[in-house]
Amino acid sequence: MSENRKPLLGFVSKLPSGTALGNSGKTHCPSCMGLFKAPRLLPCLHTVCTTCLEQLEPFSVVDIRGGDSDTSSEGSIFQELKPRSLQPQIGILCPVCDAQVDLPVGGVKALTIDHLAINDVMLESLRGEGQGLVCDLCSDREVEKRCQTCKANLCHFCCQAHRRQKKTTYHTMVDLKDLKGYNRIGKPILCPVHPAEELRLFCELCDRPVCRDCVVGEHREHPYDFTSNVIHKHGDSVRELLKGTQPHVEALEAALAQIKGMDSALQERVEAVAADVQTFSEGYIKAIEEHRDKLLKQLEDIRVQKENSLQLQKAQLEQLLADMRTGVEFTEHLLTSGSDLEILITKGVVVERLRKLNKVVYSAHPTVNDKICFSQEKAGWCRGYEVYGAINTKEVDPAKCVLQGEDLHRAREKQTASFTLLCKDATGESMGRGGDNVHVAVVPKDKKDSPVKTKVQDNKDGTYCVSYTPKEPGIYTVWVCVKEQHVQGSPFTVTVRRKHRPHAGVFHCCTFCSSGGQKTVRCACGGTMPGGYLGCGHGHKGHPGRPHWSCCGKFTEKSECTWTGGQSAPRSLLRTVAL
Repeated sequence: MSENRKPLLGFVSKLPSGTALGNSGKTHCPSCMGLFKAPRLLPCLHTVCTTCLEQLEPFSVVDIRGGDSDTSSEGSIFQELKPRSLQPQIGILCPVCDAQVDLPVGGVKALTIDHLAINDVMLESLRGEGQGLVCDLCSDREVEKRCQTCKANLCHFCCQAHRRQKKTTYHTMVDLKDLKGYNRIGKPILCPVHPAEELRLFCELCDRPVCRDCVVGEHREHPYDFTSNVIHKHGDSVRELLKGTQPHVEALEAALAQIKGMDSALQERVEAVAADVQTFSEGYIKAIEEHRDKLLKQLEDIRVQKENSLQLQKAQLEQLLADMRTGVEFTEHLLTSGSDLEILITKGVVVERLRKLNKVVYSAHPTVNDKICFSQEKAGWCRGYEVYGAINTKEVDPAKCVLQGEDLHRAREKQTASFTLLCKDATGESMGRGGDNVHVAVVPKDKKDSPVKTKVQDNKDGTYCVSYTPKEPGIYTVWVCVKEQHVQGSPFTVTVRRKHRPHAGVFHCCTFCSSGGQKTVRCACGGTMPGGYLGCGHGHKGHPGRPHWSCCGKFTEKSECTWTGGQSAPRSLLRTVAL
């Protein structure tokens, strides 16, 4: 095999330096971070020192692959294929990627040796970047020369002994410093079964390198050839696999670039949204604080106003009380201690003063109350934000609340009736807000245990729309309470009549006009016309002189039909034709 052939893994130079693909050019173990010592290649193509792998904690797995395991090792390349069966398997985890590695029968030492890593370690040592190399023969002294024929690194003493031997006298010896420019100075790869023989042949049947002794032993009669003759065929197959793998690398790199770009965009978007949230929150907080200050100022103004009213009333009552006491004390003293003449002399002044005091009008109750409450209702906008919360000093007075609506005292069965409750305070002013405790009950007079379902809609302006749907005609009692007290007019009764009956005829001026002059058409008004016309006509006998319904004779267009379908007015004769 030629040493100057094209490398199979030349593409690795195109990958980023930090990418952990393959181990070409790698000299340090990813586990102990030192130079490789007896490096082993794992199935995931990561290389680790043998000692480091032996320190990993193994675990048991069930191997159902039998002899088809893809774990590559030199110690197992000559084992016979075993039949597929369930068998215990010892495994470890790659210290780089955590991939599961099924150990062969020989354990860690049976894994494939990474000769590329060994070569890289030697090159690094030659360049003075690593530890000094030791002699391959004595393993004691530092290397000075290299035998190009044996591919062995020799110290000064072993080099002289190498030259004195007749078999190796003519081997080419090169100073180690002259090899620093070389890309490859690897040792010959020896057969694991026959350590004295170098792997120079390739068994086509077993698809693995073998030595000269192997082909006359276990691989007898197997087709084989020199590695230099078969490398092109097998190298081409590896290159084809490589061509199929390279697009995945590029696709993954592009995907990672997109993910990185998306991550950056995500971070930017998150920061932008966070800024929006921060701006909105700060603005909202300022709006709430400003609204809070307004409410507190409003509350303080209310307190001052109420206190001023109370102080004024207090001063007036205190002055009136002093005047009353003065009048009472003077009069009592006069009546108990004065003579008859003194009483008569001062009677006029005393009487007039007492009469004036008795005519003074005053309130025995405080003119203001402590009814102040905070309600969490909409309070408009502040700084462009909708705010909630209002100070209310009004209190609903059930005695001042009134009911309005056409359906207060009448309703129809199976038709929704409604009325409005207007809540007011003690002064008779509308509350102007909702949230009051309103309770409505509609109960049949003869079925008090079967109340009608009611609906109370708060209009948020001091009014409440009450609706209900009675199922049967009859008399119903309606209770309307605010704060558990009846409002004005509550309770009251409602007469529920039967469902509204639509008209069966037409609303017309006369039968002659609405029927187009038909003689046989009649009208409920009872009018007739000469010439055999059974219906009414303008100015003729029985015509009411105004528009009316042909079915029942009612004059109101929007009214209930009262025709009962009796014998006196056959229904077939009451219908007319509308032109």
